[in-house]
Amino acid sequence: MKEKILVPTHEIRREMTVVNSRFIATLVPASSVEAARALINRVHKEFPDANHHVPAFIIGHGASQVAHCSDAGEPAGSAGRPALAVLQGSGLGDVVVVITRYFGGTKLGVGGLVRAYGDAVRRVVSEVPRACKVMAHKVRMVYAYPLLERMRLLVPVHSGQVLAEDFGAEVSMTASFPVENLPDFEHDLAELTSGMVHVEILETGEIQFPMDKPE
Repeated sequence: MKEKILVPTHEIRREMTVVNSRFIATLVPASSVEAARALINRVHKEFPDANHHVPAFIIGHGASQVAHCSDAGEPAGSAGRPALAVLQGSGLGDVVVVITRYFGGTKLGVGGLVRAYGDAVRRVVSEVPRACKVMAHKVRMVYAYPLLERMRLLVPVHSGQVLAEDFGAEVSMTASFPVENLPDFEHDLAELTSGMVHVEILETGEIQFPMDKPE
């Protein structure tokens, strides 16, 4: 894939303690500003007795990207900006993080807060499963049974995913491919099947391809 848009696949929460202060970082996928704000409100309600709830989010990509952060009562520049900077450096989009702090009785100073909030976000970012969001074709192919295993091997070579297989008189496979990868797949498919198997495009849209681990 020429351009990878990375997004988190599900919610993750991690906690750490710094000089008796608890920092609870909650990271969640969010495809809109409204979804991000809903998560922020949810965390407020979940930890109503916390001293601070520091939010940061990045929604969208490219020219349409919206980024936001707040210090949420912490000293200016000590919380929201470090959190957002880690998100921006991670390459993730469509993501919101809220760092909940329970004050432990000892002030950390601005430098200590910058490190603590940054480290809290780094931890969840380093552990969250990711996916590539791309424009993709959903396709169908019908072929004879002797081709089954070779087709299953060929699809992932071109970053494709097998979505379904129906077994009748022949095999009907439904798969998805990044738009830019489909021409090369069709070329190899023609060589493999001597031009006997054709690709029918069913629909085109934005989908997520899971990645094994954060990069």
